Amino acid sequence: MSDPCDAIKGPGKAYCERDPSSNGPPGTGGAGGASEHVRTLAESLIRKIEGLIAPGHSWAPAKSGSGLYEPFLWLGQHLAVAIFVCVVVVCALTAWQGAPRLKQMGASTGWTLVAVAGMASVPGAVMLLNKAVSSAFTAAFSSNESTLFGAISDDMQHGADSGNPLAILIIFSALVVALAFAALVFMTRQLGILAFVCMAPPVLASLARGGDTSGVKRWAQRLLGLMFAPFALLLVSPFVKLAQGSLVVDAVLLVAADALMLRMIFHGVPYFGPKVARAARSYVEGRTASPLAHAVMRAGVPDFYERENTPRGPRTVKTPGRAMSQDRGVLFAAYGLNKPDRSGRLTTASAVAKEQRDKSESATRRQQLREVREQYRTNPQPQAAAPTAQTDSAPAPAPATSPQGPAPTPPPDPGRPPTP
Repeated sequence: MSDPCDAIKGPGKAYCERDPSSNGPPGTGGAGGASEHVRTLAESLIRKIEGLIAPGHSWAPAKSGSGLYEPFLWLGQHLAVAIFVCVVVVCALTAWQGAPRLKQMGASTGWTLVAVAGMASVPGAVMLLNKAVSSAFTAAFSSNESTLFGAISDDMQHGADSGNPLAILIIFSALVVALAFAALVFMTRQLGILAFVCMAPPVLASLARGGDTSGVKRWAQRLLGLMFAPFALLLVSPFVKLAQGSLVVDAVLLVAADALMLRMIFHGVPYFGPKVARAARSYVEGRTASPLAHAVMRAGVPDFYERENTPRGPRTVKTPGRAMSQDRGVLFAAYGLNKPDRSGRLTTASAVAKEQRDKSESATRRQQLREVREQYRTNPQPQAAAPTAQTDSAPAPAPATSPQGPAPTPPPDPGRPPTP
């Protein structure tokens, strides 16, 4: 006799053929743990998040012979050689000064060779550093059950709420949201690394004048900030052990990781990081009314004005044009060119926001003062009686007065001084 389940097509056939002793749907292995398909999907999301936050391959050219890098390499090498030739000519025309000019020409020769060699080695060095960061990030976040993503994978199978559909839905929602923020981190980091790698030859060419490293230091600071930004998520690592065993608490850690990823963009991406983070916050706040989502976005992207930092009120950040202008001034100074620094002012949008905030705060203070005055007018405070001074001697009794009026004062004694 043929199996009656053969007449059923689709997922219903698996339910028909399952073991009657099973307490859950097909593939769950009983009542404990999420199904194999659910765990596979969760691990797939985790791998995508890791690959977006710290990918093993970047968009930056891996070799100096890349078609994208070659024009910048050509520009940097010719710029360095031109600066070196200018230094040699100046030293030849002022050779009568003796040792100082010889020292300057020697320093220019050495630093020019260093700059030309460094231009060709930057793409390979960035590629190796990117692979090291990716390996370290993977080891720190998914190597075993004590890491964040490793704990989530383990809790999907052995957690206390691994068989709870609501807990599985919460952790999947948190993973999907984290995936969206990871994609934003990936785009901003990769574009930033690509831009700074292509900027390397013109920046390194500034060394040819005599070894002024101020421009190179600023460039390296920005590039290394982008490279090591993913390690900001290490702040959640101490709490992984406390969350182990519960998918819901794992989801809370993922929400904290989302806020850290926004901070990563806000602080780690030069020039455009605050604008990108604020755009993400505006997008989320405009499409959801959840107070929790608003709180997470405020934690990741604080309120700010666009200028230099200030110790009070909402922080002030630079516009992309002002930040690039200041860094360009440092680079020009390394070339020996003086670029005047323009004073900063608030942008139109920030000025309007600051004016509205000041008006709101002033109105609030005036309202508070008005309420306090009204309170004191309606409920006047009784004045406390002043305490009388205590003396050792008893106070003199008041003189008695007659019905006809006070007694006449006796005439003063001529031989006695008047009483004050």
